[in-house]
Amino acid sequence: MPLYESTFIVRQDVPSQQVEALAATLGQLVTEQGGTVIKTEQWGLKSLSYRVKKNRKGHYVMLGLEAPAAAVSELERNLRINEDVLRYLTVRVEKLDAQPSAMLQAKHGREERHGRDDRFGREDRFGRDDRFGGRGREDRFGGRGRERREENAEAASPAADEKGESA
Repeated sequence: MPLYESTFIVRQDVPSQQVEALAATLGQLVTEQGGTVIKTEQWGLKSLSYRVKKNRKGHYVMLGLEAPAAAVSELERNLRINEDVLRYLTVRVEKLDAQPSAMLQAKHGREERHGRDDRFGREDRFGRDDRFGGRGREDRFGGRGRERREENAEAASPAADEKGESA
């Protein structure tokens, strides 16, 4: 039987449990038509590139199928009828990977990273602070930022006023 990947986007206001139930019912529909669902991936709530039916975000779900063409056409018909589904795309593929897709790998990669404290304040391999585009803090303030401020503070100190009064 041919292999397919079917990806669909569900409205953002639909709860995750309902999205899971929708994926399960669509998988059951395919099995009733003589196909099998090899894998189901839920990519989560993601921002859309542009508004689709007044929605800025959507729940992405991908189904890996081994099914006859009639089962896929019935799946697409149900996706078209369902009001919660914003868009769908079904593609015939040569083989299905048992490993997670690139979308899931990227999602797990973000979870493994450290928090905000690690992102800000770290130094690159040249020992410069990353927050200012790879330049050190001194470069941001014109070469001698702290030193120049200290010189200005000394000039405005009361000791300088006393010298000015005695002259």
